[in-house]
Amino acid sequence: MPLWKLSAADLGRAFRAGRCTPEDALDAILARVALVNPRLNAIVTLDEAGARAAARASASRFASGAPLGPLDGVPVTVKDNIAVAGLRATWGSRLFADHVATLDELPIARLRAAGAVILGKTNTPEFAMVGHTDNLLFGLTRNPWDTTRSAGGSSGGAVAAVAAGCGPLAIGTDGGGSIRRPASHAGLVGLKPSRGRVPRADGLPAIFLDYEVAGPIARTVEDVVLAMQVMSPPHPRDGASQAFARQPFEVPAVAPRRRVLHIETFGDAPVDPEIAQRTREAADALRTLGHSVDTAARFDIPNEVNARWMSLSQAGLAEMLAHKTAWRELLTPAAIANADAGRTLPATALFELLRLVDDMKSRLGEVFADHDLLLTPAAAALPWPADQTHPTRIAGREVGPRGHALFTGFVNAAGLPAIALPCAPSATGLPNGIQLIARWGDDGALCAVAQGYASRFPWQHRWPALTAD
Repeated sequence: MPLWKLSAADLGRAFRAGRCTPEDALDAILARVALVNPRLNAIVTLDEAGARAAARASASRFASGAPLGPLDGVPVTVKDNIAVAGLRATWGSRLFADHVATLDELPIARLRAAGAVILGKTNTPEFAMVGHTDNLLFGLTRNPWDTTRSAGGSSGGAVAAVAAGCGPLAIGTDGGGSIRRPASHAGLVGLKPSRGRVPRADGLPAIFLDYEVAGPIARTVEDVVLAMQVMSPPHPRDGASQAFARQPFEVPAVAPRRRVLHIETFGDAPVDPEIAQRTREAADALRTLGHSVDTAARFDIPNEVNARWMSLSQAGLAEMLAHKTAWRELLTPAAIANADAGRTLPATALFELLRLVDDMKSRLGEVFADHDLLLTPAAAALPWPADQTHPTRIAGREVGPRGHALFTGFVNAAGLPAIALPCAPSATGLPNGIQLIARWGDDGALCAVAQGYASRFPWQHRWPALTAD
């Protein structure tokens, strides 16, 4: 198997066994990037020199028998709204086109300290606020499984890179589903950690406050876990992380049996029939693994929060832009519209949103008294044409810009951990995925259940046919 197809964990094992070096792996992945990235536009800033220096240093550590850990020498890409020292952090916006970070944001600093090789930055829509990756600075990112289709967003560049073999591991952010939905569109695993589980510091302005979390995207649950073990220890500069001082990220060796509530949709919102069927199949699969699964007759708890969730980041964007000059002519129409909406938003509307979030969390607490996990589709629609910002119809019904995104934003509002896992592809070969949601803080047990599912229903052997390999 070519080195660019190996998972992060398998690369680490190969390095330790002396079957290849970090420099060999980087050469293979750089060749892959050169081959497929022009068709995808996934990686928008490539740091070949920095990556080669890091790979040489890693190879030297392995040669002396002193690797830094399981991710030493493993290439990692970073979403372009996360700071990497010495590289542009453009946030997908011409307003930040010349912004070069002087420090690594904390999760990246920890990965670098663990020996990971930072390959470069992946594309994101402007300010990471929409579910389709396109911007005026770098342009459109395409889905490796069908380059006429969207990669989703806002971690669209991240998932396109991993799905195409341009590095086994990517770090993205999720403020309303921006890891989970694109992961489902690319046949990948994407983890949105509990609020506070991955500490953040030294980054771009937090227009989502700490409802937006950093998390890993990979082809395997094992790789997601390796990244979380590096990034998750509490840090004094992130107060929310202190809640985990006595609750470290640990994954049980055996997945605990869980009570699962299968939710087919919220209210009567449309879901693509193939996605609905794959999620039902996932419910059956969880039963075969020993979990108990109930199906909700109706589920409306998230609806009011979902309807208002964008107002949080709109207000955050407006506040950030209030400190900038001459920004209007640089932004996309969507970003201008979001900024204007945030600027005119009354304080009472934000207070109402926070009140609704508290009410939703209380009602979800009652649900979690009887169930340990919620099972939903990761997205309500399959990847849509790349020349559209969102699917306009789902299951024969017209939908708005967030119609495909109904299953994810409430998870951020409640601070819960959730993971997207691939399902069988659609009849036309397009990827799709399920979402498993756990109680706050149960990230490790969630990953254990996901690992058990992945072991019985593997998918990492599937690759998009971009080229003859």
